Amino acid sequence: MNQWKNFSKGFFKENAVFTLLLGMCPALGVTSSAINGLGMGLATTFVLVMANIVVSLVKNFIPDKVRIPAFIVVIATFVTVVEMVMQAYTPALFEALGLFIPLIVVNCLVLGRAEAFASKNTVGSSVIDGAGMGLGFAMALTMLGGVRELLGSGHFFGLAIYPEDYGMLVFVLAPGAFIALGYLIAIINRFKKA
Repeated sequence: MNQWKNFSKGFFKENAVFTLLLGMCPALGVTSSAINGLGMGLATTFVLVMANIVVSLVKNFIPDKVRIPAFIVVIATFVTVVEMVMQAYTPALFEALGLFIPLIVVNCLVLGRAEAFASKNTVGSSVIDGAGMGLGFAMALTMLGGVRELLGSGHFFGLAIYPEDYGMLVFVLAPGAFIALGYLIAIINRFKKA
């Protein structure tokens, strides 16, 4: 039961985007479509889980003075793997996400979970925590991208829902990310209080 609580907190209680307001750079930068949000979220989830595994395994061998730089090197290694795999197998998504893929290295969600959780817990608990936080992040980015895509162009995951002529261009542009995020946070907070 405690493991389920660790997994589910990334979706609800400690969602990085909607509750903790972490990782705002990719949340606002790449979520012009649901597929971009999902791709970035899954890439971040992979890095988060793998970094948590390695940090949990080597936590007792890393001196305190170099703990954070060591964690960054671990994270950067998995970001490089993700970048190379995406470039090889999903070039269109790789192009759409662009610079935001290497920025996973400095995403405070990934580094924060390595420091706050994986460096103090077992491998199993770290995997569950990383998966929960990462999939919660992916859910939030997909929701934000889906709302922006639907309102901006009338599409959802590339499928036409209504004619593009009726879309609101502002939601495809950068200001639309702030507007959509603000409304989503307000709606989620309303449901939390109910």
